[in-house]
Amino acid sequence: MATRIDIAPLPAALAVLREVPGFLKRPAILTPIGLRSREGWAALGLLEAVHVAGLLLVVLPLISLWQKAMNLPLPDAFEQLPGGWLLPFTLLAAPIAEEALFRGWQTGRPRALWLLASALLLGAAVIFAEAFAPLVLTGLLLVLALVALAGWLRLRKRREVPARYRAAFPVVFWLAALLFAGVHLTNYPSVSALSLPLVLPQLWAGLLLGFTRQRIGLPAAMLQHAGANAATLLLVHLGG
Repeated sequence: MATRIDIAPLPAALAVLREVPGFLKRPAILTPIGLRSREGWAALGLLEAVHVAGLLLVVLPLISLWQKAMNLPLPDAFEQLPGGWLLPFTLLAAPIAEEALFRGWQTGRPRALWLLASALLLGAAVIFAEAFAPLVLTGLLLVLALVALAGWLRLRKRREVPARYRAAFPVVFWLAALLFAGVHLTNYPSVSALSLPLVLPQLWAGLLLGFTRQRIGLPAAMLQHAGANAATLLLVHLGG
């Protein structure tokens, strides 16, 4: 007897995929469908396929041509990693940390925005660490961590999105995607205006991952991010 293949989740997944152009034209806060359903996994699979196909077939070949035409340097960030850390960093640490930092808070819930503000303050304290005595810096980081935790506990049950944030979300979404792309210029040993097209892969990723985060959820965006990184590493490996 022939095996019956259940394709019920496919139409729903295709419907999700068709939402992408409209979402990018007018980003909006959505209710994620999550990964507890087959529809969620099917939609993630299609978005991953589009992400990787666009990356490998269009974006990376174009920037490779630009890189050679302008005689721009290759990225050297991964060369600074200790031996054996490339795969854990690119397939686990980077997807989790970058999605949490750039898209984890984009639901606009008060606790998420509070954690974002706390993370930015912690980051600023680390950047300007040399301005503080070691004991003062330790105390400051501890206080900031406790304030972040206290705020999260106080706000964890509040789900309403501030009206101003909801209205500003299209701008917030695009700024976050551009910032996500821009910080990856640090992957290169030298940067100029001609280097800007080199982060088109990250801009492409930031836009699609932003949609996935809103439409399916943060864990889905992390998985999609890891899958795209894996495909890129495989391409680099095959290309020598």
